[in-house]
Amino acid sequence: METRIKKTEKQSGTATMKGLVYDGPGKIVLKDIPKPKIEKSTDVVVKITKTTICGTDLGILHGKTPTVKPGTTLGHEGVGIIEETGDSVRNFKKGDRVIISCITSDGSCEYCKKQMYAHCEDGGWILGHLINGTQAEYVRIPHADNSLYLIPEGSDEEALVMLSDILPTGHEIGVQYGRVKLGDTIAIIGAGPIGMSALLTAQFYSPAKIYMIDIDENRLEMSKKFGATDVINTSNEDAVKKILSETKDGVDVAIEAVGVPETFDICQKIVRPGGHVANVGVHGKPVEFQIQDLWIKNITLTTGLVNTNTTPMLLKTVSSGKLKPAQLITHHFKLENMLEAYEVFGNAGKEKAIKVIIEP
Repeated sequence: METRIKKTEKQSGTATMKGLVYDGPGKIVLKDIPKPKIEKSTDVVVKITKTTICGTDLGILHGKTPTVKPGTTLGHEGVGIIEETGDSVRNFKKGDRVIISCITSDGSCEYCKKQMYAHCEDGGWILGHLINGTQAEYVRIPHADNSLYLIPEGSDEEALVMLSDILPTGHEIGVQYGRVKLGDTIAIIGAGPIGMSALLTAQFYSPAKIYMIDIDENRLEMSKKFGATDVINTSNEDAVKKILSETKDGVDVAIEAVGVPETFDICQKIVRPGGHVANVGVHGKPVEFQIQDLWIKNITLTTGLVNTNTTPMLLKTVSSGKLKPAQLITHHFKLENMLEAYEVFGNAGKEKAIKVIIEP
């Protein structure tokens, strides 16, 4: 991965801030950029207090998401303090501490009325994608009334960064779409942040057995502490053979949390008749769907981008202490060391990294 730092001159009379900017495939630049302003009456400007890096950001860096244009400030997760509000914002005021949702929702379009906020006709995943994101000192949040969550007094704000994206993603697209239920045997392929989030939230539904599958021994050991009953390291063991030898005919739910053909292939080989394959990983190339074997097995295959409709429930669960996502945090950085944070997160196996926290 090529990265470079380029400091720019502050424009005379223009308020600037530090931000991490995508500069084309393989290139990110930490530099001075214009501080965001209110553009529409439904906007707020949030001063970032904590943000993080997502696997999707790495995908953008490696050219996996061509819809991201050079010059875009990356990031779609974080917590902060409202600096300024538009005239139409009703639910928030200056000084409120808030969780930023990775999904922007206008709350009124056809998709929002179906709680399919990911497909909002004037929002969806736009932060750090189609508009400037959260890996900066400030960020503009459109449709603020529907795209922010007030932080309860006394909350662990680092833990709440996990509610911006990974926890609702693992829960909704992995666990809920996979229809995990009491007594199920499930397998999660990929012990990264999303896989770990699926692991934590799957336990709401009391599955009997949870296999965690990965190539990283450190992450597998960590997953045991988080509730995995069985782990399989595919560097030295055949996951398909092991699971089929230990179950009647496979798993009830296979959750794909990586986004490569090899892990998708494991899922379709271990799902039992009537089971569910929940694809959460972001795929950058085609996979081969074994329809000739699966047409007769009555399986369900789901895909999806998080809607964040379960975020309020997850916030209550975290606030009560029942769910402890802070245990996913392994590293801390200052914004000025953002490139180092990307290096660490991009070499997670070597650095034993799960989630990193970045502060201004």
